[in-house]
Amino acid sequence: MEHLKKVCVLGLGYIGLPTAALIASKKIAVLGVDVNDEVIKTINSGGIHIVEPDLGGLVKYAIENSYLSAKKIPEASDVFIVAVPTPFRDDHAPDISFVQAAVQSFIPVLSEGNLVIIESTSPVGTTEKMASLIFEKRPELKNKLYIAYCPERVLPGYVLYELEHNDRVIGGIDQKSTEKAKAFYRFFVNGELHETHSATAEMCKLVENAYRDVSIAFANELSIMADKAKVDAKELINLANKHPRVNILQPGPGVGGHCIAVDPWFLISQFPKETPLLKIARERNRYKSLWVIEKIEMVIEQYKKKSNTPPVLALLGLSYKPDIDDLRESPALFIAQTLSQKHSILVNEPHVNKEFIGDISNHNFPEILEECDIVVKLVNHKLYQDYDFRKHNKIFLDFA
Repeated sequence: MEHLKKVCVLGLGYIGLPTAALIASKKIAVLGVDVNDEVIKTINSGGIHIVEPDLGGLVKYAIENSYLSAKKIPEASDVFIVAVPTPFRDDHAPDISFVQAAVQSFIPVLSEGNLVIIESTSPVGTTEKMASLIFEKRPELKNKLYIAYCPERVLPGYVLYELEHNDRVIGGIDQKSTEKAKAFYRFFVNGELHETHSATAEMCKLVENAYRDVSIAFANELSIMADKAKVDAKELINLANKHPRVNILQPGPGVGGHCIAVDPWFLISQFPKETPLLKIARERNRYKSLWVIEKIEMVIEQYKKKSNTPPVLALLGLSYKPDIDDLRESPALFIAQTLSQKHSILVNEPHVNKEFIGDISNHNFPEILEECDIVVKLVNHKLYQDYDFRKHNKIFLDFA
C-alpha cells in the first residue's frame, strides 16, 4: 500500500490499543480515538490502562517518538480501523451502535481513496450496512472508498505476538477493497492473509468462537456428569484424550470474555431456527456457573451443620481466564457477586490493581487464606498453581 501516512484507530481497548501500537512501531503515524478521557490521558503520557505483556514498552516507544497519539475526535487519515465493542442487549440481540457511532464520527473527514476497516465482531452484513451509511452521508464518495472487514484472532496475554503472526481473514465489499486491505495488513502482519467477501469474514469470526463455545460446553457438561458419578473429571479427560482423534477441553466455572461468551448469540439472534445446538451450548455454559454456586452452597451448609457458624469464603480469581485483567462476562465474577449477597467472602484478583472490583473488596493473597474457612479457586492464575493449599488445613474447592 503506497503513500501510507496516517492511520486512525477507533477504540483503544484490548484490541484497538495493541493494534495501534503495533502499527506505530512500524514508524507509521497513528491516531488512536477513544471516548474515555482517562484512557486518552494515560496513553498520551506513555502509559497503558490494560494488562498485556510488552504492550507498555511498545506504547511508550511509540508515544516518545511521536508515532502514536490519542484524542477524542478522528482526523483525516489514509486508513480508519474500527475496533470498538459490540455487546449484546438484554434479549441477546447484538448491539452495533458503537460501530455505527464510530463510523459516523469519521464520515466528515473521509476523502477519496481512503480505506475503512471494521475489526469489531459484527453480525453478518454489518460492513455493507456501514458502507451504505457512509455513502448516504457522502454520496460523492460512492465507488471511491475501499471498505473491508478483518476480524482479530488473538489470545489475551499473547496479543502483540498473535496480531503480528496469526493468519487473518480479509473480506472487502468488493475485490478492490479486499486487495487494498490486504496490502495494508501486509505492513505489520507476517501471517497468511486470506481473501474473501465481507459477509464471509464476518461469519467466520462468529463461527470460530461458536465452535469453541460448543467444545467447552461438552467439557463442562462432562464435568457435571463426572461429579455425579464420583469420577475425577480432569483425570477422565486426560485419559480420553489419549485417543488419537479425541481432544476434549478442560472444564471451568463457565465461559467468559467478549468473544466466546458473546459471539454465538450474534448467530443465534440472526439465525434463530438454524442454531438449536449453539443455543443449547450457550445455556449449558451459563448453567455451569450456577452449578458451581450450588456446589459451593452445599459445602457451606455442611460446614454450618458441623460448626454451627457461617463460614468465611476465600474466592481466588475474578478474571474470565488465567493471568489477565479482563473481567468481561467473567463467570468467576458472576459467582463472586452472587455469593457475596448471602455469605461472607474474601476475594483475591491479582491482575486487577484496585482495592474494589465493583462492590467487592480485593484482598491480598495468600493473606486471605488465614482468615477464611473455605477456599474456592475459580481462576487458575499462575500465582495459585504452585501454591500448597493443604498447609492451611482449610476446605479446598477447585473449579478452575
